[in-house]
Amino acid sequence: MELIRGLHNLQARHQGCVATIGNFDGVHLGHQAVLGQLAEKADELCLPATVITFEPQPQEYFAPEKAPARLTKFREKLQALRRFSVDRLFCLSFNRHLAAMTADEFIQRVLVNGLGVRYLVVGDDFRFGHGRKGDFATLRSAGRQQGFDVVHMHTFEVKGERVSSTRIRQTLTAGDMQAAAHLLGRDYRMSGRVAHGAKLGRQLGYPTANIYLHRKVSPLQGIFVVEVFGLAGEPLPGVASLGTRPTVDGSHVLLEVFLFDFNKDIYGEHLQVSFLHKLRDEMRFDSLDTLKLKIQQDVDEAKDFFARQKASI
Repeated sequence: MELIRGLHNLQARHQGCVATIGNFDGVHLGHQAVLGQLAEKADELCLPATVITFEPQPQEYFAPEKAPARLTKFREKLQALRRFSVDRLFCLSFNRHLAAMTADEFIQRVLVNGLGVRYLVVGDDFRFGHGRKGDFATLRSAGRQQGFDVVHMHTFEVKGERVSSTRIRQTLTAGDMQAAAHLLGRDYRMSGRVAHGAKLGRQLGYPTANIYLHRKVSPLQGIFVVEVFGLAGEPLPGVASLGTRPTVDGSHVLLEVFLFDFNKDIYGEHLQVSFLHKLRDEMRFDSLDTLKLKIQQDVDEAKDFFARQKASI
């Protein structure tokens, strides 16, 4: 999959494609249905399948304090899209220039002159352009004039409800990892590089891989049963804490992963952490000894979870 960042990096060879536009946060089953729809048309027309997205997401630009927690950072989204038949990811920087672009300008500069779109898939409620004045009807009308087809996305439902990033955030907030996995088509996952921390876990007898998530808001917090990918022997079982560490007066969100029976130096490694089951919410303890006892209980519960999982196979 080719990543193209910005209009200025488009070349003549990028002309002619089938495309879809959206945030694709989470790359959930609904998104996957769109990607399948796109891939079929791309194969039929012998053209590359292109996903057009924005960084930051529009809501993060216009109302950063009110923007919902992201399910996937840009790198995680990129990794998820690589699993599907996407030939190109075209990422537009959402800045004041793009925000000021009218709907007609967006169509002409991005879709027509930039990409030479032949077939476009968007949602019925898709809005774009300055003041969000462009909509599905605007695209349909432009398509008839410029020679490209515009179709709406297929609605994808699970248990009678539309799959959406908002719905997945709700399941994560509720700690229902199984429901989130059903909507995503896979276990919910976060990734990041292992960094040096305060070494408190090591002092307590539970050395952790510390991963700074670089997120303004996390879609979930608590203590979880996890599997870790990115190391030899993957997946590796463990238990993870995701939160601000109230017992030691932490101030920023940190993901700390304790891997069972593991003692290798993995600083600098980029890991993917899959969340399988929530054990409990984050808690403040009166002493480190009390915290240590609770960590042992968490580890025992996590090991029981894996034992039950193995027994059910």
